[in-house]
Amino acid sequence: QVHLVESGGGSVQAGGSLRLSCAASGYIAVYHCRVWFRQAPGKGREWVANIDGSDATHYTDSVKGRFTISVDDATDTWWLQMNSLKPEDTAVYFCASTDAFWCPDSYKDWGRGTQVTVSS
Repeated sequence: QVHLVESGGGSVQAGGSLRLSCAASGYIAVYHCRVWFRQAPGKGREWVANIDGSDATHYTDSVKGRFTISVDDATDTWWLQMNSLKPEDTAVYFCASTDAFWCPDSYKDWGRGTQVTVSS
């Protein structure tokens, strides 16, 4: 059974940084897709970044140049380093994954989320 557990959320002032972690267990594949989503108050869930089994990374436009996704395949842990945070980055951040090498359009494995609050 797969489990994903996020950590690292919190409150920070605009311009600050946070680093989110997602620890996964239960995957057989070493190299597989890992993802970060977020959901702001009153809005739908938004894809933020992913890293596929080849370590290729992709970001939504609003976080490019500010956020970095990285992974440790050996421990099946991935991170989202968030710099230059803005109030509009305030959201619950979720990690998600699949045992697929390439990142699909939908995911069946999700963490419970961690709150990120950025004040102006």
